Amino acid sequence: MTEEHRTAGFREWVGLAVLVLPCVLASMDMSVMFVALPSLTADLKPSSSELLWIMDAYGFLLAGLLITMGTLGDRIGRRRVLLAGAVAFGAASVLAAYSTSSGTLIAARALLGIAGSTLAPSTLSLIRNMFHNAKQRATAVGVWTAGFAGGAVFGPIIGGLLLEHFWWGSVFLINVPVMALLLVLGPLLLPEYRDPRPGRFDLLGAALSLVAVLGVIYGIKLMAVHGFGWVPLAYCAAGLTVGAAFLRRQRMAANPMIDLALFRTRRFNVPLLIDALATFGLVGFSLFNWQFMQLVLGMGPLESALWSLPTFLVMPLGIALATAMAPRIGKPKVIAAGLLVAAVGYAMLTLFHTDSGIVYLVSALTVVSIGIGGVSAVVTDVILSAAPPERAGMASAMAETSAEFGGALGIAILGSIGTAIYRSELTAKAPAALTPKELEAARNTLGGAVDTAATLPKGTAEALRNVAFDAFAREMRIASVVSVVLMAGAAILIATLLRTAHTRLGSDTPESAAEHNGPDQAGDLTSTTTSS
Repeated sequence: MTEEHRTAGFREWVGLAVLVLPCVLASMDMSVMFVALPSLTADLKPSSSELLWIMDAYGFLLAGLLITMGTLGDRIGRRRVLLAGAVAFGAASVLAAYSTSSGTLIAARALLGIAGSTLAPSTLSLIRNMFHNAKQRATAVGVWTAGFAGGAVFGPIIGGLLLEHFWWGSVFLINVPVMALLLVLGPLLLPEYRDPRPGRFDLLGAALSLVAVLGVIYGIKLMAVHGFGWVPLAYCAAGLTVGAAFLRRQRMAANPMIDLALFRTRRFNVPLLIDALATFGLVGFSLFNWQFMQLVLGMGPLESALWSLPTFLVMPLGIALATAMAPRIGKPKVIAAGLLVAAVGYAMLTLFHTDSGIVYLVSALTVVSIGIGGVSAVVTDVILSAAPPERAGMASAMAETSAEFGGALGIAILGSIGTAIYRSELTAKAPAALTPKELEAARNTLGGAVDTAATLPKGTAEALRNVAFDAFAREMRIASVVSVVLMAGAAILIATLLRTAHTRLGSDTPESAAEHNGPDQAGDLTSTTTSS
């Protein structure tokens, strides 16, 4: 039996369950802060800048170190990096839970980000080594994808339930027993794997990759908050400049961190682009639906999180359909179909108005989740299978990094477009009774309008809320139009590439690519495999 057809047994499937646990926690720690923020703010009394760093330190360090940790796992052992990250994640969680100052909590969140950056590439690359059969690996990647999505949804729900009975630090302490379980079961169920000829680790390359990613992500974050301007553009430009230096070093280094030959193959670079585009719409639009539920409909964090449950519960359906259909009709067709399903969901949101109601909003987002769930699972599997086994950590890190960039760009671009529309609408239609200061507060954000309305006479307050809510619904519709265009464009991109001779994304090995696509494609994939 060949390596590609060797089937996984009971131990591997139980090991997969163990691998999903840290993925759920890493994703939860991104979203649980939305629930814990009011109580920890009341306790620690952070400044506005400290509050931003409490929220962002985790995501910044996680995104910046994914490539480094993925490559490090390839060199010293993926299980070793995962277990070390679990120890650090548990310790940082305890530090965060018992923080008595904003500075300590920021440091703990940064340490959580560093530890979290080990989890995604290590778990995904271990899946590559545990599931050699293409069909089983696709299923395993689907389960892994659902774990990450589930963590983002269940984070606010679990956090809300904990805060009903305990203090804000409890949302961090729940990480500790799970990480302890990983440390016990990991050595028993998870295989160790590393590149047998890794070469020296490139410390300078790791530093350059960190600075490049942090620069671009921070610039995008500033755009999301303040709009386009010289300062965020300067950060992005600096990050891109350092990124160019990083790529130059990778071309010249004897033991590069990333295999640049992979990026010259469409089996690798096209799925990375699709992954970023899918995350762009999903994460970017979440900026609107959470605000609508909490500010327009007046829901609390826990209630809005419960209303978000259907969008997660249907995601496994999309993943299951996609993984079942991929062997029959091919992965490119499944990806294109998933993108079109997501486009239908966004198209429903182009008809959204203030009085459309929560059921309509959740129904449309459910359709989006079915499509994006299937797309994410399949493109992740394609990215993983495109790389040789000894570079699976690097490939996993690139998949996660592309998703991080896609999400950050979605928030920045859709948020900037929405803010411009909202401000224009409110300036033109705000009640004349507002003072200049009240108008400025109301036009800055929807939250500002709601807070301002609470201080006004009943008639003026109702008029301001109606104008603000209508303006916000309009920005949601415009963001939906942008998302429809992106999803449809990505589907057309995949469909177009299907007609070319060099794009069989469904192939899982260089040999199968050679068999189905002829010598040109075989040569392309063979060069990818032997370059490392």
